[in-house]
Amino acid sequence: MAVLRLVRDRGYDAVTVDMIANDADVSPRTFFNYFSSKEEAVVGDPPLVPDGEALDRFVSARGRDLVLSDVVGILEAATEEFLTDRELVVARRAVLRDHPELFARRNASMHEFEAQIQDLVGRRLAADDPGLAADADRLASESHLAGLVVMATLRHAWAEWIEQKPVELGAAEIEHTLRQHLEHSFTTLGTLWSRQGSAIG
Repeated sequence: MAVLRLVRDRGYDAVTVDMIANDADVSPRTFFNYFSSKEEAVVGDPPLVPDGEALDRFVSARGRDLVLSDVVGILEAATEEFLTDRELVVARRAVLRDHPELFARRNASMHEFEAQIQDLVGRRLAADDPGLAADADRLASESHLAGLVVMATLRHAWAEWIEQKPVELGAAEIEHTLRQHLEHSFTTLGTLWSRQGSAIG
């Protein structure tokens, strides 16, 4: 938070690592134990798809129609370390909006995360459907589409969480967690999807 406050008040170019360390009451050496540069401290850590049991459960689960709802747990685990502090997230978003070059780096890290999601969904789809697993082009296409949908829904939930929009009528005074917004966004997506399918049918 110290680096974001300093950049907001003094401008990115005027802020040094020594200033950041001093404001945070740590040594520059301690700063570099956590960040490789001032830029990295401002941009923040990117989300990462978790490994281990959570990933294995997602891949081994069955039901193509449940892929998008099951991915909520993966997204929560991936974002819990960098999206749990709303005040920090809001401050970082404001700074990045004022510095396009830093915003571009943040976007690049999110594209890497999107690729991880696409790969993970592809593994789930392949495990669920041997026929699809044997068709590399179709699997890549469906995984790409699912990854785009997941990322769009994550962005929707993230924006609703930042703005603290209620996920239920009459709950405007309750501060919902990102997980609740994720579940709400994916549930809403499913409802819209069902309506569209009914209309086409």
